[in-house]
Amino acid sequence: MTAPATPRSSDRPRATAALPADLAPHELRILVAVDRERGFSAAAQALGLTQSAVSHSIRGTERKVGAVLFERGRKGATPTPAGAAAAAHARRVLRLLDTLVAEARGAAQGGGDGAVEGTLRIAAFRSAALYLLPAALDRLAAGHPGLRPEVRVVRELGAGTAGEVAEGRADIGIATLGGSSPVPAGLVGDVLLEEPYSLVHPAGHPDPRSLPLVDWHENCGSYTRDWWGRQDWIPLATVLTEDDGAVLSMVSRGHGMAIMPALSLTGAPDSVRITDLGTERPTRSVGYVTTPELASSLAVRALIRELRTVRG
Repeated sequence: MTAPATPRSSDRPRATAALPADLAPHELRILVAVDRERGFSAAAQALGLTQSAVSHSIRGTERKVGAVLFERGRKGATPTPAGAAAAAHARRVLRLLDTLVAEARGAAQGGGDGAVEGTLRIAAFRSAALYLLPAALDRLAAGHPGLRPEVRVVRELGAGTAGEVAEGRADIGIATLGGSSPVPAGLVGDVLLEEPYSLVHPAGHPDPRSLPLVDWHENCGSYTRDWWGRQDWIPLATVLTEDDGAVLSMVSRGHGMAIMPALSLTGAPDSVRITDLGTERPTRSVGYVTTPELASSLAVRALIRELRTVRG
């Protein structure tokens, strides 16, 4: 009887090419923890695991993914570009698993939007968190008592609130939108309101346009920059503050004038005057962004409904 031929190496199956690199939820949680804590020891402590267990899991994840996810060093673990991308996807996958459980339990208890429970993570820029979101949250609490909103105020600089959503740190973001593609790539969303910019100045000043400009870092995005550049009466800012509240305070004390959007002027003191900038005035689009996978979730849909109700 002839012995079976030994298979050549080229005939052997290649597991990495033939099989998907399935990652278990616990591997995703460890990946997210190392990214958040920037270290294996700190991640292990946060998860109640040993450092060796965390290291072993990350090595296994890297083998499955086929890329180095963290640079190991004396200062901890720094995510590589592949690691940062993987961690963002991991956060979004884990959040979708949480949504699966919450909505399945709600359906088992009788279904309907009112049955939705759990946490809803919201990122909002300052004036939206102060003047737009509270009324929507009041209505949300009345209609969905089992839903627990968590709100983080995020500066609209760089990636802003949309970046928090894209990175999987928020389920929905209240964002400033603008340009030819108002919703960032990879996300979905819509405009909730268009708010005009106005000239704000101390009450009773005879020539407010002669005053120095008070501004803040988040003001005047790309959607107002063209208008701003055409106004030769607007000087460079002599006072630059951290937020619009500080701008309004400075103007109310007579230290200058400012050009501000409507939300930022909610509850403006009597010591300031708000002057319309005319038909060519700039506006700011305020809307929401979320991920395609969470756009149809009950919690996100419920908040969007309430935002549309209270938008003005």
